[in-house]
Amino acid sequence: MQMKPWFGKEEKEALCVYMDEGGFLTEFKRTEQFEEMIADYTKTKHCIVVNNGTISLTLAALAAGVEAGDEVIVPNYTMIATPNSVKLFGAKPVFVDVEEDTLCMDIQKVKEAITSKTKALILVSANGRYPRVGIEAFEKLCQENNLVLIEDAAQSLGSFYPNGKHIGSVGLVGSFSFSAPKIISTGQGGALITNDDRIAKTLRKLKDFGRSGGGNDFHNSIGYNFKFTELQACVGIEQMKKLESRIVRKKEIYTLYKNGLESIEGIRLIEQDIEHTTPWFYEVLLDKRNELQDYLKGEHIGTRLMYGPINKQVAYGVSGEHKVSNMIGKKGLWLPSFTQLTNEEIAYVCERIQRFFR
Repeated sequence: MQMKPWFGKEEKEALCVYMDEGGFLTEFKRTEQFEEMIADYTKTKHCIVVNNGTISLTLAALAAGVEAGDEVIVPNYTMIATPNSVKLFGAKPVFVDVEEDTLCMDIQKVKEAITSKTKALILVSANGRYPRVGIEAFEKLCQENNLVLIEDAAQSLGSFYPNGKHIGSVGLVGSFSFSAPKIISTGQGGALITNDDRIAKTLRKLKDFGRSGGGNDFHNSIGYNFKFTELQACVGIEQMKKLESRIVRKKEIYTLYKNGLESIEGIRLIEQDIEHTTPWFYEVLLDKRNELQDYLKGEHIGTRLMYGPINKQVAYGVSGEHKVSNMIGKKGLWLPSFTQLTNEEIAYVCERIQRFFR
Protein backbone atom coordinates (compact mmCIF):
# COMPACT_ATOMS: atom_id res chain seq x y z
CA MET A 1 0.00 0.00 0.00
CA GLN A 2 1.34 3.41 -0.93
CA MET A 3 -0.99 5.54 1.20
CA LYS A 4 -3.86 5.08 3.64
CA PRO A 5 -5.73 7.29 6.11
CA TRP A 6 -5.34 6.97 9.87
CA PHE A 7 -8.46 6.94 12.00
CA GLY A 8 -8.69 5.65 15.56
CA LYS A 9 -11.02 5.10 18.48
CA GLU A 10 -11.16 8.86 19.15
CA GLU A 11 -12.93 9.51 15.84
CA LYS A 12 -15.31 6.60 16.43
CA GLU A 13 -16.18 7.82 19.93
CA ALA A 14 -16.72 11.40 18.71
CA LEU A 15 -19.13 10.17 16.05
CA CYS A 16 -21.05 8.05 18.56
CA VAL A 17 -21.34 10.95 21.00
CA TYR A 18 -22.69 13.19 18.27
CA MET A 19 -25.20 10.61 17.03
CA ASP A 20 -26.54 10.22 20.58
CA GLU A 21 -27.25 13.96 20.62
CA GLY A 22 -29.84 13.59 17.86
CA GLY A 23 -28.37 16.24 15.57
CA PHE A 24 -29.38 16.99 12.00
CA LEU A 25 -25.96 15.86 10.66
CA THR A 26 -25.64 18.93 8.44
CA GLU A 27 -23.01 21.51 9.40
CA PHE A 28 -23.50 23.38 12.67
CA LYS A 29 -21.54 23.75 15.94
CA ARG A 30 -18.99 20.97 15.30
CA THR A 31 -18.27 22.46 11.89
CA GLU A 32 -17.72 25.87 13.48
CA GLN A 33 -15.32 24.32 15.98
CA PHE A 34 -13.37 22.58 13.20
CA GLU A 35 -13.14 25.85 11.26
CA GLU A 36 -11.90 27.68 14.34
CA MET A 37 -9.19 25.06 14.90
CA ILE A 38 -7.88 25.48 11.35
CA ALA A 39 -8.01 29.28 11.52
CA ASP A 40 -6.18 29.24 14.86
CA TYR A 41 -3.53 26.84 13.58
CA THR A 42 -2.88 28.84 10.40
CA LYS A 43 -3.22 32.19 12.21
CA THR A 44 -5.86 33.49 9.81
CA LYS A 45 -9.09 35.41 10.49
CA HIS A 46 -11.48 33.12 8.65
CA CYS A 47 -11.82 29.45 7.74
CA ILE A 48 -14.71 28.11 5.65
CA VAL A 49 -14.99 24.36 5.15
CA VAL A 50 -16.68 22.80 2.12
CA ASN A 51 -17.41 19.38 0.70
CA ASN A 52 -14.08 18.83 -1.11
CA GLY A 53 -10.79 20.43 -2.07
CA THR A 54 -11.67 20.90 -5.75
CA ILE A 55 -14.77 22.93 -4.96
CA SER A 56 -12.79 24.96 -2.44
CA LEU A 57 -10.57 26.17 -5.31
CA THR A 58 -13.61 26.83 -7.49
CA LEU A 59 -15.20 28.96 -4.77
CA ALA A 60 -11.91 30.77 -4.13
CA ALA A 61 -11.72 31.80 -7.79
CA LEU A 62 -15.39 32.81 -7.94
CA ALA A 63 -15.14 34.85 -4.75
CA ALA A 64 -12.05 36.58 -6.14
CA GLY A 65 -13.99 37.68 -9.22
CA VAL A 66 -12.69 35.21 -11.81
CA GLU A 67 -15.29 34.76 -14.56
CA ALA A 68 -15.89 32.57 -17.59
CA GLY A 69 -13.41 33.48 -20.31
CA ASP A 70 -10.74 34.72 -17.89
CA GLU A 71 -7.34 33.04 -17.94
CA VAL A 72 -5.93 31.48 -14.77
CA ILE A 73 -2.28 30.44 -14.69
CA VAL A 74 -1.69 27.02 -13.10
CA PRO A 75 1.30 24.68 -12.90
CA ASN A 76 1.54 21.89 -15.46
CA TYR A 77 2.64 19.62 -12.61
CA THR A 78 -0.22 19.30 -10.12
CA MET A 79 -3.24 17.16 -9.35
CA ILE A 80 -5.73 17.71 -12.16
CA ALA A 81 -8.23 19.20 -9.68
CA THR A 82 -6.29 22.49 -9.86
CA PRO A 83 -7.14 23.35 -13.48
CA ASN A 84 -10.48 21.53 -13.32
CA SER A 85 -11.60 23.84 -10.52
CA VAL A 86 -11.70 26.88 -12.82
CA LYS A 87 -12.58 25.07 -16.03
CA LEU A 88 -15.77 24.06 -14.18
CA PHE A 89 -17.26 27.53 -14.68
CA GLY A 90 -15.68 28.40 -18.02
CA ALA A 91 -12.38 30.05 -17.07
CA LYS A 92 -9.34 28.92 -19.04
CA PRO A 93 -6.43 27.26 -17.22
CA VAL A 94 -3.08 28.25 -18.73
CA PHE A 95 -0.27 25.80 -18.00
CA VAL A 96 3.29 26.76 -17.06
CA ASP A 97 6.24 24.63 -16.01
CA VAL A 98 7.62 24.20 -12.51
CA GLU A 99 10.98 24.49 -10.77
CA GLU A 100 12.92 21.24 -10.81
CA ASP A 101 13.97 21.39 -7.16
CA THR A 102 10.62 22.44 -5.64
CA LEU A 103 8.03 21.39 -8.27
CA CYS A 104 6.35 24.75 -7.62
CA MET A 105 5.53 27.17 -10.45
CA ASP A 106 8.50 28.73 -12.22
CA ILE A 107 7.97 32.48 -11.83
CA GLN A 108 9.76 33.27 -15.09
CA LYS A 109 7.35 30.98 -16.95
CA VAL A 110 4.46 32.74 -15.21
CA LYS A 111 5.70 36.14 -16.40
CA GLU A 112 5.86 34.86 -19.97
CA ALA A 113 2.28 33.49 -19.76
CA ILE A 114 0.54 36.67 -18.55
CA THR A 115 -1.82 38.23 -21.10
CA SER A 116 -4.55 40.86 -21.03
CA LYS A 117 -6.99 38.05 -20.19
CA THR A 118 -5.09 36.78 -17.15
CA LYS A 119 -7.11 37.30 -13.98
CA ALA A 120 -5.44 35.05 -11.41
CA LEU A 121 -2.76 32.51 -10.74
CA ILE A 122 -3.06 29.44 -8.56
CA LEU A 123 0.22 28.73 -6.80
CA VAL A 124 0.42 25.06 -5.81
CA SER A 125 2.74 24.26 -2.91
CA ALA A 126 3.74 20.84 -4.21
CA ASN A 127 4.14 18.34 -1.38
CA GLY A 128 4.20 21.21 1.10
CA ARG A 129 7.13 23.00 -0.56
CA TYR A 130 7.36 26.70 -1.35
CA PRO A 131 8.85 28.20 -4.55
CA ARG A 132 12.58 28.82 -4.59
CA VAL A 133 12.10 32.54 -5.26
CA GLY A 134 9.86 32.82 -2.21
CA ILE A 135 6.20 33.69 -1.81
CA GLU A 136 7.09 37.39 -1.69
CA ALA A 137 8.13 37.31 -5.36
CA PHE A 138 4.71 35.95 -6.33
CA GLU A 139 2.96 38.56 -4.19
CA LYS A 140 4.92 41.31 -5.94
CA LEU A 141 4.24 39.87 -9.39
CA CYS A 142 0.49 39.72 -8.73
CA GLN A 143 0.42 43.26 -7.36
CA GLU A 144 2.29 44.62 -10.37
CA ASN A 145 -0.05 42.90 -12.83
CA ASN A 146 -3.31 43.32 -10.89
CA LEU A 147 -3.71 39.56 -10.52
CA VAL A 148 -5.37 37.54 -7.78
CA LEU A 149 -3.07 35.14 -5.92
CA ILE A 150 -4.80 31.93 -4.86
CA GLU A 151 -2.81 29.32 -2.94
CA ASP A 152 -3.59 25.68 -3.62
CA ALA A 153 -2.20 24.30 -0.36
CA ALA A 154 -4.04 20.98 -0.62
CA GLN A 155 -0.86 19.10 0.34
CA SER A 156 0.47 21.66 2.80
CA LEU A 157 -1.30 21.59 6.15
CA GLY A 158 1.55 21.72 8.64
CA SER A 159 3.96 23.50 6.27
CA PHE A 160 5.24 27.05 6.70
CA TYR A 161 7.13 29.66 4.73
CA PRO A 162 10.55 30.61 6.17
CA ASN A 163 8.97 33.89 7.38
CA GLY A 164 6.78 31.86 9.75
CA LYS A 165 3.50 32.27 7.89
CA HIS A 166 1.55 29.10 7.20
CA ILE A 167 1.50 28.11 3.54
CA GLY A 168 -1.91 29.11 2.17
CA SER A 169 -2.22 32.17 4.40
CA VAL A 170 -0.45 34.71 2.16
CA GLY A 171 -2.61 34.85 -0.97
CA LEU A 172 -6.10 36.32 -1.07
CA VAL A 173 -7.42 32.81 -0.38
CA GLY A 174 -5.73 29.55 0.52
CA SER A 175 -7.22 26.09 -0.01
CA PHE A 176 -6.65 22.78 1.80
CA SER A 177 -7.87 19.26 1.10
CA PHE A 178 -8.93 16.59 3.59
CA SER A 179 -9.23 13.69 1.13
CA ALA A 180 -8.16 10.25 2.30
CA PRO A 181 -4.38 10.46 1.65
CA LYS A 182 -3.81 13.83 3.34
CA ILE A 183 -2.03 14.32 6.67
CA ILE A 184 -5.47 14.69 8.28
CA SER A 185 -8.61 13.45 6.59
CA THR A 186 -12.38 13.70 6.79
CA GLY A 187 -12.83 11.26 3.91
CA GLN A 188 -13.59 14.12 1.56
CA GLY A 189 -13.56 17.79 2.40
CA GLY A 190 -11.82 21.08 1.80
CA ALA A 191 -11.12 24.32 3.65
CA LEU A 192 -10.57 27.92 2.63
CA ILE A 193 -8.62 30.40 4.72
CA THR A 194 -8.50 34.16 4.25
CA ASN A 195 -7.85 37.37 6.15
CA ASP A 196 -10.27 39.32 3.95
CA ASP A 197 -13.68 39.86 5.60
CA ARG A 198 -15.47 40.51 2.30
CA ILE A 199 -14.06 37.39 0.67
CA ALA A 200 -15.01 35.29 3.70
CA LYS A 201 -18.59 36.57 3.57
CA THR A 202 -18.78 35.86 -0.16
CA LEU A 203 -17.43 32.34 0.31
CA ARG A 204 -20.02 31.54 2.97
CA LYS A 205 -22.80 32.71 0.66
CA LEU A 206 -21.44 30.81 -2.33
CA LYS A 207 -21.38 27.51 -0.43
CA ASP A 208 -24.91 27.97 0.97
CA PHE A 209 -27.23 28.84 -1.94
CA GLY A 210 -26.42 32.57 -1.72
CA ARG A 211 -28.58 32.93 1.38
CA SER A 212 -28.72 36.36 2.97
CA GLY A 213 -28.34 34.67 6.37
CA GLY A 214 -28.42 31.28 8.03
CA GLY A 215 -31.70 29.41 8.22
CA ASN A 216 -33.70 31.43 5.72
CA ASP A 217 -34.66 31.15 2.07
CA PHE A 218 -33.99 34.69 0.91
CA HIS A 219 -31.16 35.04 -1.58
CA ASN A 220 -29.44 38.23 -2.66
CA SER A 221 -26.81 36.47 -4.75
CA ILE A 222 -26.34 33.24 -6.68
CA GLY A 223 -24.98 30.40 -4.57
CA TYR A 224 -24.69 26.64 -4.51
CA ASN A 225 -24.75 23.76 -2.06
CA PHE A 226 -21.21 22.85 -1.07
CA LYS A 227 -21.74 22.50 2.66
CA PHE A 228 -19.85 20.28 5.08
CA THR A 229 -21.42 17.84 7.57
CA GLU A 230 -21.21 17.52 11.33
CA LEU A 231 -20.05 13.93 10.93
CA GLN A 232 -17.04 15.09 8.93
CA ALA A 233 -16.41 17.82 11.49
CA CYS A 234 -16.44 15.29 14.35
CA VAL A 235 -13.72 13.35 12.56
CA GLY A 236 -11.83 16.51 11.60
CA ILE A 237 -11.72 17.82 15.17
CA GLU A 238 -10.10 14.61 16.40
CA GLN A 239 -7.73 14.58 13.42
CA MET A 240 -6.60 18.15 14.15
CA LYS A 241 -5.69 17.07 17.69
CA LYS A 242 -3.26 14.59 16.13
CA LEU A 243 -1.75 16.94 13.56
CA GLU A 244 1.37 17.95 15.49
CA SER A 245 2.42 14.38 16.21
CA ARG A 246 1.87 13.45 12.58
CA ILE A 247 4.02 16.37 11.43
CA VAL A 248 6.85 15.08 13.61
CA ARG A 249 6.49 11.56 12.24
CA LYS A 250 6.25 12.69 8.60
CA LYS A 251 9.58 14.49 9.00
CA GLU A 252 11.15 11.46 10.68
CA ILE A 253 10.06 9.25 7.78
CA TYR A 254 11.63 11.66 5.30
CA THR A 255 14.94 11.50 7.15
CA LEU A 256 14.83 7.70 7.24
CA TYR A 257 14.20 7.53 3.49
CA LYS A 258 16.93 10.07 2.81
CA ASN A 259 19.48 8.12 4.84
CA GLY A 260 18.36 4.81 3.40
CA LEU A 261 18.49 5.85 -0.24
CA GLU A 262 21.40 8.33 -0.44
CA SER A 263 24.05 5.67 -1.16
CA ILE A 264 22.07 4.07 -4.00
CA GLU A 265 23.16 5.20 -7.45
CA GLY A 266 20.35 5.66 -9.96
CA ILE A 267 17.65 6.99 -7.65
CA ARG A 268 17.16 10.42 -6.06
CA LEU A 269 14.83 11.49 -3.29
CA ILE A 270 13.48 14.98 -4.02
CA GLU A 271 14.78 17.37 -1.37
CA GLN A 272 12.51 18.85 1.29
CA ASP A 273 13.09 21.69 3.78
CA ILE A 274 11.85 19.79 6.82
CA GLU A 275 12.72 22.65 9.14
CA HIS A 276 9.73 24.57 7.77
CA THR A 277 7.68 22.12 5.68
CA THR A 278 6.08 18.72 6.13
CA PRO A 279 6.30 16.09 3.38
CA TRP A 280 3.01 14.55 2.28
CA PHE A 281 4.43 11.93 -0.09
CA TYR A 282 8.03 10.71 -0.45
CA GLU A 283 9.09 11.31 -4.04
CA VAL A 284 11.95 9.73 -5.99
CA LEU A 285 13.24 10.23 -9.52
CA LEU A 286 14.83 7.42 -11.53
CA ASP A 287 15.19 6.27 -15.13
CA LYS A 288 13.97 2.73 -14.46
CA ARG A 289 10.79 3.89 -12.75
CA ASN A 290 8.35 1.38 -14.26
CA GLU A 291 10.74 -1.52 -13.72
CA LEU A 292 11.23 -0.55 -10.06
CA GLN A 293 7.49 -0.17 -9.54
CA ASP A 294 6.88 -3.66 -10.94
CA TYR A 295 9.67 -5.11 -8.80
CA LEU A 296 8.39 -3.50 -5.61
CA LYS A 297 4.86 -4.70 -6.36
CA GLY A 298 6.26 -8.24 -6.41
CA GLU A 299 7.75 -7.53 -2.99
CA HIS A 300 4.32 -6.36 -1.71
CA ILE A 301 5.39 -2.71 -1.61
CA GLY A 302 2.87 -0.21 -2.94
CA THR A 303 4.00 2.76 -5.01
CA ARG A 304 2.26 5.32 -7.21
CA LEU A 305 3.30 7.23 -10.31
CA MET A 306 3.70 10.96 -9.78
CA TYR A 307 1.47 13.33 -11.73
CA GLY A 308 2.05 13.41 -15.46
CA PRO A 309 2.12 16.71 -17.41
CA ILE A 310 -1.48 17.90 -17.45
CA ASN A 311 -1.35 19.49 -20.88
CA LYS A 312 -0.64 16.03 -22.35
CA GLN A 313 -3.45 14.26 -20.55
CA VAL A 314 -6.36 13.23 -22.77
CA ALA A 315 -8.73 15.41 -20.75
CA TYR A 316 -6.85 18.55 -21.87
CA GLY A 317 -4.66 17.85 -24.90
CA VAL A 318 -3.08 21.31 -24.95
CA SER A 319 0.00 21.82 -27.12
CA GLY A 320 3.29 22.78 -25.52
CA GLU A 321 6.42 21.24 -24.05
CA HIS A 322 7.20 21.72 -20.38
CA LYS A 323 10.60 20.26 -19.59
CA VAL A 324 10.32 19.65 -15.86
CA SER A 325 6.74 18.37 -15.74
CA ASN A 326 7.54 16.11 -18.72
CA MET A 327 10.51 14.72 -16.80
CA ILE A 328 8.48 14.10 -13.65
CA GLY A 329 5.90 12.29 -15.77
CA LYS A 330 8.61 9.89 -16.94
CA LYS A 331 10.76 9.49 -13.83
CA GLY A 332 8.64 10.37 -10.78
CA LEU A 333 7.51 7.73 -8.29
CA TRP A 334 5.87 8.04 -4.88
CA LEU A 335 7.12 5.55 -2.30
CA PRO A 336 4.99 4.26 0.61
CA SER A 337 4.01 7.44 2.46
CA PHE A 338 1.42 6.72 5.13
CA THR A 339 2.16 8.11 8.57
CA GLN A 340 1.78 4.69 10.23
CA LEU A 341 4.91 3.33 8.52
CA THR A 342 7.34 1.82 11.02
CA ASN A 343 11.10 2.28 10.93
CA GLU A 344 11.42 -1.39 10.06
CA GLU A 345 9.06 -1.08 7.10
CA ILE A 346 10.98 1.90 5.73
CA ALA A 347 14.26 0.00 6.11
CA TYR A 348 12.66 -2.92 4.22
CA VAL A 349 11.61 -0.64 1.35
CA CYS A 350 15.09 0.89 1.12
CA GLU A 351 16.74 -2.54 1.25
CA ARG A 352 14.54 -3.84 -1.56
CA ILE A 353 15.32 -0.77 -3.68
CA GLN A 354 19.02 -1.34 -3.06
CA ARG A 355 18.61 -4.98 -4.09
CA PHE A 356 16.84 -3.90 -7.31
CA PHE A 357 19.75 -1.67 -8.31
CA ARG A 358 22.29 -4.36 -7.50
